[in-house]
Amino acid sequence: MANVGVIGAGSWGTALSVLLDDNGHQVTIWSIDPEEVKMLNEQREHAKKLPGVKLSDKMVITGNLQEAIEGKDFLVLAVPSPFTRATAKKMCPYVAEGQKIVDVAKGIEESTLKTLSQQIEEEIPQADVAVLSGPSHAEEVGRKLPTTCVIGAKTKKTAEYLQKAFISPVFRVYISPDILGIELGGSLKNVIALAAGMADGLGYGDNTKAALITRGIAEIARLGMKMGGKLETFTGLTGIGDLIVTCASVHSRNRKAGYLMGQGKSMQEAMDEVQMVVEGVYSAKAAARLAEKYDVSMPIVTAVNQILFEGKKARDAVNELMLRESKNEHASLPWPDEV
Repeated sequence: MANVGVIGAGSWGTALSVLLDDNGHQVTIWSIDPEEVKMLNEQREHAKKLPGVKLSDKMVITGNLQEAIEGKDFLVLAVPSPFTRATAKKMCPYVAEGQKIVDVAKGIEESTLKTLSQQIEEEIPQADVAVLSGPSHAEEVGRKLPTTCVIGAKTKKTAEYLQKAFISPVFRVYISPDILGIELGGSLKNVIALAAGMADGLGYGDNTKAALITRGIAEIARLGMKMGGKLETFTGLTGIGDLIVTCASVHSRNRKAGYLMGQGKSMQEAMDEVQMVVEGVYSAKAAARLAEKYDVSMPIVTAVNQILFEGKKARDAVNELMLRESKNEHASLPWPDEV
């Protein structure tokens, strides 16, 4: 049994807390919001973000960050990506040398183009930082529906330790050394999911969705491999797997926000209606800047940015994508008559 601190009491932090509690660990959940702490302590349920998922009586809910960190075998950092750096900075004084931190959010910092683990390492240099990602909606993990994820870490020892802590009969965990690829897949897929939602909102069909998913993973892999990620990662759970579930699921906040924009709502109106952090909106500009920095063609990412920040109509953006210059699907494949 491990003593675990979960930093962030949103839907994902709560769902993982329940999973870890079910696995026999002692879990302490921290929230920055005193009202949230009070509600979770009194109701033992996050009625707004994860209704129906009960917290056991032995789980501790606190607003004291020091209490949630000190003496814990590992920490789960589950705050929304825009708040990762600021939260890590607050955590630093209480984190012990070599203490493991598993980041479970997904995003890229727009101002620095740093992944979340890179931000955490800058703010908490003494920590052993790992990541957990994959096709895993909190609503389904909380209901104990079969789910698979991947833990990325710098050493096999850390990866296997965390794998053992998280794995359960309903939560299968793989391990990988490709932290960068895992994080890029997890953050960039949210941008593609916005496009998939917009297509749904416009009334387009399954053919359009399949095209966006397939060409979307091609864009993600092109950039990710140029940055040093591995192809196997982008064809696996944290690449195409996570992209499929985020583009198709009714639980996806990114798809829902895109859907509302496809129906004519502004970005802000869509985010207000979703009432949760829409990670893809925060990652879209960073994705476009990375594409420019590494000289990688990402037409879907470009179109999403034009819709979000330049006032382009979603229908016009789709038309432009369809009417681009004709190309080979895989330019590296040779033609027999040209060999």
